[in-house]
Amino acid sequence: MILVIDAGNSRIKWGLWEDRGFVARGAVLTGHPSDLADALHALPRATKAIGSNVAGVEVEAQVEQVLGPWGVRLQWIRSQASQCGVVSSYIDPAQLGTDRWAALIGAHAKFAEACVVVNAGTAVTIDALTADGRFLGGLILPGIELMGSELSSGTARLPREPGNFEVFPTTTANAIYSGALQAICGAVERMELALTSSGQVRIVMSGGAAEVIAARLGRPVATAADLVLDGLVAIARA
Repeated sequence: MILVIDAGNSRIKWGLWEDRGFVARGAVLTGHPSDLADALHALPRATKAIGSNVAGVEVEAQVEQVLGPWGVRLQWIRSQASQCGVVSSYIDPAQLGTDRWAALIGAHAKFAEACVVVNAGTAVTIDALTADGRFLGGLILPGIELMGSELSSGTARLPREPGNFEVFPTTTANAIYSGALQAICGAVERMELALTSSGQVRIVMSGGAAEVIAARLGRPVATAADLVLDGLVAIARA
């Protein structure tokens, strides 16, 4: 039984893996790591625990404290030059966020083909992965909500209110929302175009905004519940 934890900017996602699949999954707010104890208390005890953390040392310490009563040591991953069939092209591989590294490993384990790996949360990462497992590099953008809130807070008269997607927006709120969504879709498309020299490319999406973005791309997209958790399982089992 393997417990995997993805401590992200907004949420701490977790999953309990046994044999060939997840027996339970969930998430708590990153600002309330202690809620993880309530989420896990009724579940079987894991024999191994592994995690990715981009939320800071305080969250890391609080998660470790929550898992203390389980008697299992949580291993936090570090991005490597190569691991589980994926080879990093980052100048300093350790600088790559561990969530991106785990997502790349998860995508390679699930598809083993050239992929644009998109993780769409508070921030959106768009990474290029060749069929033979080479991570070429990638992009980081604000997510849809963050892009809209930053635009509103940085200007005097743009509103911060919910918007809807329109191809030709007819309200300012819709223009902000549609602009953010189109910017992300355009970045995915540009990365896909750059990677097509490697052959056929699959777009793989994960994260809270994955379905919203996928619906506007106008092409087949593979969605995964949580590529980071999938990658952590692959690392734990390797």
